Amino acid sequence: MKLAFKIAIRFLKSGKGQTLLIILGIAVGVSVQIFIGSLIQGLQKSLIDKTIGNSPQITVTSNTDDQTIKDYSTIIKELSELKKEITGISAAVDGPALISENNKNYSVLIRGLDLENADKIYRVNEKIYEGSKPTGDNEILLGRELKEELGVSLGDTVKVLTDSGQINELTITGFYDLKVSSINKSWMITTLKTAQNIFSLNSKVTGIEMQVKDVFKADTIAKEIDSKLGSNFKTENWKEQNAELLSGLNGQSISSIMIQVFVMIAVLLGIASVLAITVIQKSRQLGILKAMGIKDRTASLIFLFEGLLLGAAGAILGITFGFLLGYLFTKFALNPDGTPVVELYINAGFIGISAVVAVLASTLASLVPARRSSKLNPIEVIKNG
Repeated sequence: MKLAFKIAIRFLKSGKGQTLLIILGIAVGVSVQIFIGSLIQGLQKSLIDKTIGNSPQITVTSNTDDQTIKDYSTIIKELSELKKEITGISAAVDGPALISENNKNYSVLIRGLDLENADKIYRVNEKIYEGSKPTGDNEILLGRELKEELGVSLGDTVKVLTDSGQINELTITGFYDLKVSSINKSWMITTLKTAQNIFSLNSKVTGIEMQVKDVFKADTIAKEIDSKLGSNFKTENWKEQNAELLSGLNGQSISSIMIQVFVMIAVLLGIASVLAITVIQKSRQLGILKAMGIKDRTASLIFLFEGLLLGAAGAILGITFGFLLGYLFTKFALNPDGTPVVELYINAGFIGISAVVAVLASTLASLVPARRSSKLNPIEVIKNG
């Protein structure tokens, strides 16, 4: 085996130009794999972050007549202990209201949140661009668009009318921007206690919201939660509510895999054809080596080692090219504000698998010339030159 390895290195060195071309071919294939795969993964991550990254991925509501949840603290504790995949969980009180201002009526949704726990889901603290979050009773946050429509400032008060006919005066402590115009225009965020008082819910809530570690397992986790809570509760997950988004993400993944497979097939065929020619080119040397006593198995190993070495060198160079392509893409494909159109997602596992696949494909491609070399007859090769 050691002898075969040394001969393989010598063969590769004797045809440096050919060896370099094969390595570059493998490197291009690996770099395309890594670039396309990382680009699509980055696009998927960006879409998920923008659509469901700052929103609940699982929501529990009540099926009772009053559609409220009692003793929610106990339920939250049970759910937190039930599934370790849950990264954020918070109670919420939601209710519609009207604001009459400037001779206009504005329909809003009052959202009472446990602001400390809800921040793990909505990232409210980092989205406040002016003022601060509510801490006392009858204090609220308004969205950027609603602020502009109402023409209000910090410390101003707004009067809201609920469906029960009750009028409440609320003080503005800050303004947020969740980057979604419809939300900024309709949500009034306040504390859980204030919302419970406004809608006369005492210690009840209207929902329990959760985020999970792996968003694509949200439906499985939701089913387990649903079976745990029973028929008085309804459990929904983002995959049910975003079927079109999910279909688009699946389509992107399939497209990425298909492109990578065809690229690797092209690389594999190229290596096999070049190494097959090498067998012909080196047939005289192989014939002499066999006449000197080298076994057929050793002759085959020479080309297997060539394939392995070419694949390893190509994979290393391909990873470098892939990172370079990704870097250049983030510098030239920019939004008007200067941010990259798509943030590349560097997945070490994916890159490692791409490199291993390239090495294996190169080694497999060398099986054809390896088999051919083992069948060479040394007497005929030397005789015919």
